[in-house]
Amino acid sequence: MRTWVLYWRMTRPGFLSITLVGCLLGFALAAACGCGFDVTLAVVTVVLALLAHAGANVLNDYHDARNGADAANAQGIFPFTGGSRLIQQGLVSEEDTHRWAWVLMGLVVLGGLWLSVRSGGGLVLIGLAGVLLAWAYSAPPLKLMSRGLGELSVAAAWWLVVVGADYVQRQHWHFITAYTAVSFALLVANILLINGLPDAPSDRAVGKRTLATRLSPRGLAVLYTGLMLAAHLWLAVGVWALIPPLSAIWGLLSLPLGLAASWLLWQRAGEPQRLRPVLALTIATASVHGLAMAAGLLSMRWTG
Repeated sequence: MRTWVLYWRMTRPGFLSITLVGCLLGFALAAACGCGFDVTLAVVTVVLALLAHAGANVLNDYHDARNGADAANAQGIFPFTGGSRLIQQGLVSEEDTHRWAWVLMGLVVLGGLWLSVRSGGGLVLIGLAGVLLAWAYSAPPLKLMSRGLGELSVAAAWWLVVVGADYVQRQHWHFITAYTAVSFALLVANILLINGLPDAPSDRAVGKRTLATRLSPRGLAVLYTGLMLAAHLWLAVGVWALIPPLSAIWGLLSLPLGLAASWLLWQRAGEPQRLRPVLALTIATASVHGLAMAAGLLSMRWTG
């Protein structure tokens, strides 16, 4: 297999689309407020956000190889859980994986510095927080994923994606964006939460204490449903309180998908190998939520 194909597969490209959705939502929030749209800055923002996500994925593969979680995982639902499996298949080494992760992160830092010169110094803080979360999620000594804090760190990271994309266009912080990004971030956290359920036996075996290992299947279903409902309620209350524009209510189009995923999870939580439809629906819920909000916000420009 060609080297570039392996390096591409190491990034787990199928999951990068959720980061693109976060960027689009951030751009739409800036555009809805009449801040304009700089195509060059938008393209650089998307590239750097995708590189950061890819780097975090590769770094996670490295540390899950080091702690034995992926090697012990015979019950993962691939490609949704269990990593890229390239190290376990002998196609790449741990050292190459580690090196590639830091190449990607280095590119993010260099590109982020250039982008902050064009967009404002506040972007440095957003970018540094994002890189820190990408590292702390997997790497010791913090290992947030192993301490039951993985979902919280993921929510924070994708909240920063939306806020950062908006900041690049707006060139300053805005409360409306900070509020609106929360619902999307909660739904992205649910992706990690449900992905942890099929991996729970192997994670538990190597001492990786994710929320899925700490909760019973029924307890995880309760938390999952609570996060899904909280995300949609957060958006509805915000629109009612006139925080985001009324057209952001389009984000509620994801509610039927979230309800379907929750219903299936309650039926199958005790049978992790039957969760593939739930995993797919969870990703679809977050994606539709972000895209529908972005479309609703941009409709203000189309009709204005």
